Amino acid sequence: MPENSEHVRLVYRQMVMSRVMEMKLSSLYKAGKIVGGVYLGKGQEAISASLGSCLQRGQDVFAPLIRDQAGRIAFGESLLDTTRTYLGSALGPMRGRDGNIHRGRPLEGNPAMISHLGTSLSVVTGMLFAKRMKGELAGKVGATCIGDGGTSTGAFHEGLNTAAVEKLPLVVLVANNQFAYSTPNDRQFACDNLLDKAIGYGVAGHYVEGSDFLASVETLCHAVEQARQGGGPQLVVADLLRLNGHGEHDDGAYVPDQIRHSKLGRDCLDVGREQLVSTQLATEEEIDRWWEEAREEVQQAVTTAQMEPKPDPYKEEWSALANQDYRNRPV
Repeated sequence: MPENSEHVRLVYRQMVMSRVMEMKLSSLYKAGKIVGGVYLGKGQEAISASLGSCLQRGQDVFAPLIRDQAGRIAFGESLLDTTRTYLGSALGPMRGRDGNIHRGRPLEGNPAMISHLGTSLSVVTGMLFAKRMKGELAGKVGATCIGDGGTSTGAFHEGLNTAAVEKLPLVVLVANNQFAYSTPNDRQFACDNLLDKAIGYGVAGHYVEGSDFLASVETLCHAVEQARQGGGPQLVVADLLRLNGHGEHDDGAYVPDQIRHSKLGRDCLDVGREQLVSTQLATEEEIDRWWEEAREEVQQAVTTAQMEPKPDPYKEEWSALANQDYRNRPV
């Protein structure tokens, strides 16, 4: 069990906040209030929040993927950044000019997600290399996430191979959720385990059951610390199952019941609740209160974003990824 009990409690609260936020986003999408797709991280909150919580905003680099709402919250993204982007507010980080999952604040070490999923490895590797060239890399870490399907892309190979050769402090979290959209693992790769890829690239490898909350916190924090201390790239493979379809437009009917009802299909929030209570790190009453507080905070953020102005289609405003001085101009 991780030694820092307050950190463990915080990570679980971030998971709860993420689940509540995504439940609200699902409702808004089905009500026609969100333009574009909605992709939820139900079942992946433990690994995502664990990674984000071990990074330092403004110092480290974190490039989350489509199912990393928990990691975003843990890394310091505000609920308003989330709701403003999904609801198209002109006051959001992307000024209402980009897709809801493409949001980011690069100046704070949070690059916007790229749809070509493996590309984030090269982006983070490049940002770390730039820090090295400026003499600012010491004690810093870059991290990104990818699904099992993304590990088969050329961008994954190029990014991880470069980071390995340069021995950069890169942490790559692979959420092996068993399906690349609807393509099962045995049609994606021939190796016995995705952890074998760590050996192939000459980087450190770590394995964790993604539904095991305490193990996720311990494993991800250890991997981040290894990278921070000069251990080079770290590849973390987490076996789990996404507990929803690929997106809210997909019912996931292709997932066999045998997998749904296996150990892979456990909900990390349920497992985490049991672990917190059994280890006396939290009480049932405390956890219930965290859920209620999350519901109130999420609703407040949604209400605020819904009342804000939308972007003006007749006005050019592409400052979302510009420098800070330009971005601070009145909208």
